[in-house]
Amino acid sequence: MSAAPPPGVRRRQPTAAEFREMQHDPEFLDLKKSFRSFVFPMSIAFFLWYVLYILLAIYATDFMSKPLFGHVNVALIMGVLQFVTTFAITAIYIRFANASIEPKSTAIRTRMEG
Repeated sequence: MSAAPPPGVRRRQPTAAEFREMQHDPEFLDLKKSFRSFVFPMSIAFFLWYVLYILLAIYATDFMSKPLFGHVNVALIMGVLQFVTTFAITAIYIRFANASIEPKSTAIRTRMEG
């Protein structure tokens, strides 16, 4: 969803006082809570997954070099899974944002800009 208004539609510019007031609005606080409830746990989970990969690469070289099939070893599979995880988290976030964040932010923007 685009933040830009459709062509020919002018939105009202909220004042600085209105922006300060919005920071304490329950609807805005709920939006921040929704965003943080997804982003913080997901970021921590991915960071821990990444650190596990790095620590295994440093300290468990025998495990990481174990061949799974042909010349493909555990390290290669885990490295590729880092990319897969990144794309999966992105897809999950897009779905979450479209269902939870966008409706709330659109309602706030409509209220602020008219």
